[in-house]
Amino acid sequence: MSIDRSPFELRIEDLTLDGQGVGRRDGKACFVPGALSGEHVRAVQTQRKRNYDSARLESVLEPAPERVEPPCAWFGVCGGCRLMHADIGLQRELKERSLFEALSRIGRVSPERRLEPLVGNTLGYRRTARLGVKYVPKKGGTLVGFRERAGRYLADMWDCPVLHPALGNRIGQLRRLIDGLDARDRIPQIEAVVDDSGTAALVFRHLQPLSEADGRRLAEFAVAQGLQVHLQPAGPDSVHYHAGPRSALTYGHPDFDVTVDFAPLDFIQVHAQINREMVRRALDLLEPDADSRVLDLFCGLGNFTLPLARRAGEVVGVEGDARMLERARANAEAQGILNTRYVCANLDDETLGDRPWLREAFDRALLDPPRTGAAMVVEALGPSAIPRLLYVSCNPATLARDAERLVHHFGYRLEAAGIMDMFPHTAHVESMALFTRA
Repeated sequence: MSIDRSPFELRIEDLTLDGQGVGRRDGKACFVPGALSGEHVRAVQTQRKRNYDSARLESVLEPAPERVEPPCAWFGVCGGCRLMHADIGLQRELKERSLFEALSRIGRVSPERRLEPLVGNTLGYRRTARLGVKYVPKKGGTLVGFRERAGRYLADMWDCPVLHPALGNRIGQLRRLIDGLDARDRIPQIEAVVDDSGTAALVFRHLQPLSEADGRRLAEFAVAQGLQVHLQPAGPDSVHYHAGPRSALTYGHPDFDVTVDFAPLDFIQVHAQINREMVRRALDLLEPDADSRVLDLFCGLGNFTLPLARRAGEVVGVEGDARMLERARANAEAQGILNTRYVCANLDDETLGDRPWLREAFDRALLDPPRTGAAMVVEALGPSAIPRLLYVSCNPATLARDAERLVHHFGYRLEAAGIMDMFPHTAHVESMALFTRA
């Protein structure tokens, strides 16, 4: 099908859950990324399909009231943020719509109560990131950052207002640093994280051994910038400290007198403020007391386990990553938390229901699975009829799928659900849902 490249005008009638404007052109749906509902725009067709077209936004002739000036010079080129042109209130409305429509359409359920969104800082919030690195002589040297919106190449960016300032303000410095390395064309990525003290840790992945001169340059950079540099010559197990402050990386839950030590590649929640609010809400909804026995599945470093242990009688944390589990155990012991127990198990295993720890009596359970959800856990837990079950989700579709099983097959009620704006300016939806049984 041929594409007409002539600009045309379009009235945007709706907005998709991932932030694309939708209008109708000659009776056919046309998707325009960057356009908002109610706007009159000029666009150029980029794709023609049988049932819909796609177009590139050329200009906004009549802006919507929700349109704002993006606080990033690279918006529209960088693919990291898709919704920065929309008022934050509209962004959160879209995320709520994504959650509740998925629950209704996929799960055939609706919460008895909608939780108020958990909200926090919208800039400088992101404390973890995987930064791509590419030496591109035609662009004047090394690129560091996120992929372009089209997804093939790295964006030519010099800072990032969404990243924690200890990371976002150093993009330009990192570009110049790598330009001066012998291995500048053999470093594909940098894993970056910032702890609660503001200490940044950078893990440089290098495809070949570094020269002595490069090792010295990286060490000098670490000392001058007051950050940790770690090296990764092979897989995750090969990561090792190279230079900079040797202090432990930590984050905390002050309300529960809990700190969590972590390694540079460990999974931690990206938004420190939302994470604290999330844990606080989780305990409020689960209502543990001194007699409660809580099962914490996908427990990781103990982000929920340790605060739960301050309120509950016993918490059993289950995790498939043995290294993360050992750090969870060490975190508990270091803080004198003696009422936790840890089990290493593959929570996607079809034989999960046969595990002896699942046959113990629990009156609370918390699930915090990856994007694929917790299908095997739901099938294993469902028959046990634990009275209160809290599901923390990073994917509305898999939450809705699992909710359908819990409600329609295992007799749970979806008592409450709501979003957590963990990733402002993106279409990524984090949520929490409370299931109860009499």
